This record gives sequence, structure tokens and C-alpha cells, in this order.
Amino acid sequence: MQQTIVFDLDLIKRYNKAGPRYTSYPTAVQFHEGFDEQTYRQYAKNSNEGDLKPLSLYFHIPFCDTVCFYCACNKIATKNRSLAIPYLAAVQQEIAMQSNLFADNRPVTQLHFGGGTPTFLNHDQMRSLMQTINQNFPLLKDDSGEYSIEIDPRETESDTIAILRELGFNRMSLGVQDFDPIVQKAVSRIQTEEQTFTVLNAARQEGFKSVSIDLIYGLPHQTVESFAKTVDKILIEKPNRLSVFNYAHLPSLFKPQRRINEADLPSAAVKLAIFQNTSNQLMAAGYVYIGMDHFALPDDELAVAQRNGTLYRNFQGYSTHANCDLIGLGTTSIGKVGNSYSQNVKTLDEYYNKIDMGQIPIFRGVGLNTDDELRREVITQLICHFSLHIAKIEQKYQINFKSYFSKEWDELQVMQDDGLLEYNDKNITVLPAGRLLIRNICMPFDAYLRKNKEQRFSKVI
Repeated sequence: MQQTIVFDLDLIKRYNKAGPRYTSYPTAVQFHEGFDEQTYRQYAKNSNEGDLKPLSLYFHIPFCDTVCFYCACNKIATKNRSLAIPYLAAVQQEIAMQSNLFADNRPVTQLHFGGGTPTFLNHDQMRSLMQTINQNFPLLKDDSGEYSIEIDPRETESDTIAILRELGFNRMSLGVQDFDPIVQKAVSRIQTEEQTFTVLNAARQEGFKSVSIDLIYGLPHQTVESFAKTVDKILIEKPNRLSVFNYAHLPSLFKPQRRINEADLPSAAVKLAIFQNTSNQLMAAGYVYIGMDHFALPDDELAVAQRNGTLYRNFQGYSTHANCDLIGLGTTSIGKVGNSYSQNVKTLDEYYNKIDMGQIPIFRGVGLNTDDELRREVITQLICHFSLHIAKIEQKYQINFKSYFSKEWDELQVMQDDGLLEYNDKNITVLPAGRLLIRNICMPFDAYLRKNKEQRFSKVI
């Protein structure tokens, strides 16, 4: 496929409304507390029948040494490193309980440590955690798995990257956001270029297969020119992937954001100009647009998977492992087992109480019905591959697509008239001008959004 985008400012202004990021369908808004531990156990039991899927493990490490004012993640800002001790003990108990639910011959092809700051754990704690995982789940020994970790370069020591590689990690993402010192001060994220690139180069020396860098546009004091300087510095190092996230200022939901002066935020027009200029910089440097806020080099696994039609999307973003059951471990983590999504409790006290009672700490989730499965596949195909083969959907789900999605079909006509897509009885094809607005194209197929348009989401750009 042609992995290009076109900025049509008039279209973007008209379509730039709030909408889901579709890391799942149904989205987390539909999770409910009627889905409990016993429900989860039944889905896990069912997943061991028939053709066994490989496993994906996600671990949430919630602690951060300092809080970044823009952050909307589930985290605990603390200088008290001893808090990791009881948390690690509880996670290790959860690992044992979860492993008992899944057949022993299901290999872990994907592993991800997120946060928070995973390297808040010291080296011995990290070794202990990986040892427990290895004792309870069949980790791959040949380095063929996708084992990744999120890194704050400020939270590493001289030998951290070598130790992570020794433990089996082979991919990492580095948080940067912006190198401009004025921006860094305004968001309480002081991080030097030297700290960042020392970690990146160490990862390459240790044989990490992929390094991704995270940037955020829309932060205080950012301009097109200042952000372009950050991007130019990063392009010299040529990371495998970049994520360029839109900052969503929601201080009523995320308390740290109240410490950001709204008057210092760039206007919507400047934000759009920053993203447009950044996209041009990246594509001129040889990166391809994967979707949403992701760019990758043409030989990166994400770009290859998109060209091959095997790209997927989950709670960590785009993924190459569509055929896994995802087990979430630790506070707030989200899993996908069988035709269900589930989430762990959010606070440490709740988490410890559940673990102490010998319970898997599920507090909400959702089971998918046939309509959910159908709509999820439509949305996934569009958001990952910018196209949909209608005949395959009709055959798989035994429907007449045009009749089943009659309202959606009519709504697509407006988008076709606007040049976002082309569609007929056989295919829906998203055009370069529509790729930036892919969330808009997916939204008509979201039955829950149609029923309740008051849900709060971030702007699509």
C-alpha cells in the first residue's frame, strides 16, 4: 500500500472533533463491573480450548520519581523507592495465579513493561520479576519474541540497558517529548539530549532490534520552529519508529495538568502546523506514516506488517501480534482474553487487598457479542490498513454489508464527497487526505458512540 498522507487544512478543521483512539472495540467506556473475576476465569478457561493462541503479557509499573505535568497515565509519583517492594511481591503472586489459568504450551510471543516508569525498579528487582515470569510462563529463548520496555532515559544507569538485554528485552521506547529547555521547564520534564542519545546508542550496541521515540506536540511554548529543531536532532540518530502524540489538555480529569498555564499552550492552528511540519520532516527523512500518531522506517516491523495486512491495534498502540491473548498484570492494566476485555483495579490498596485474598484483581470488563466482533473487525481493518475488503467481511459474518450497515453506508457518502475515501460494493479505500482523519472514518461503525455522543475523548488531531 502507499503509506502517504495529505494535509487538507479545510477538511481537517471541519473533521477535527473528539473521538476514540480505538485501542479496543468496544472502548473502555463500555467496561462494566458486572464483568468480574469469575467471568474472567471462564473466558480464560475457554481460551485453552481448540486452536491455542500464543500469549502476550503486559506489566504495569505505576511508579515515577517525578511527575510530568502533561501526563495522563495511571502513575504514582514518589521518591520512596521502597514502595516497589510490596508491589513487586504482589505482582509476582498475580503472575502465579494468572499462569494457572492458561495451558502450559502457549508461548509468550509478546511481552511489554509499561508505566509509570518500569526502570523505577532496580536491577535486582527487575531480575527477580523476569525470573518469576520465566518460571510461570513459557518465554521464548531464541530472541524471536517481541519483548519491549518503556524507558525514561533519566531513570537509567550505565549498565541498565545491557542488563535489560540480558533479561530478554529486545525493543524499547524512549520518552522524550521535546528537547526545548523552555518547554521542558514548563512541563517538569528536564531531560538532556545526552541522556537520551546515550540510552539510544546503548540499545543499539546491545543489539536491541527496535528503538522508538515518543514526542508530544501541543505543550506550552512550543512553536513550529522550536519543535522542528527537536525533530532534526532526533533524525540524526534515525530511530526505527517515532510516535508524535497530540497533547490533550484535560485538567479536570488529570490533576498534574492543572500546573500547566493554559495561556502558554499553542493555539489549535499552531498545533496543526507543528504536526504538519513534523510529518513532512519525517517523510522527507524516509519514514512512512503508519496511522494515528505513528511513523516508522520502511523496514520496521510495523511498516512491514501494514504492507502485509497483518497490523493490529491494542492498548499499547499498533502491534504485529494480532493472534494473541493479552494478559494484563499490575494495577490498571487491561487484558484481552478470548472475546473479552478486562481491567485490573486502579489503586494500590485495592490491588493488595485482592491479591491478599487470593483473587485475580479484575474489577471491570466487557464480553463481546457478535455485533461487537463484526464492528471491531471493520474498525481494525480501517484503522490499521486504511482499507476494507467487504466481501471477506460478508463471508466471515454471513451478512449483506450494505444492508447491515445501512446508516453507516449513507454517512460514508459524505466522506467520499469530501475526498476522504472511496467506496463501492467491494471495498472501502481510505485516500491520503483521509488517513489523518481515520478515527472519523471509523466512528460511524461505533454503535456505542452512536447511542451516546456525550462521551469524552481527545481530538482526532
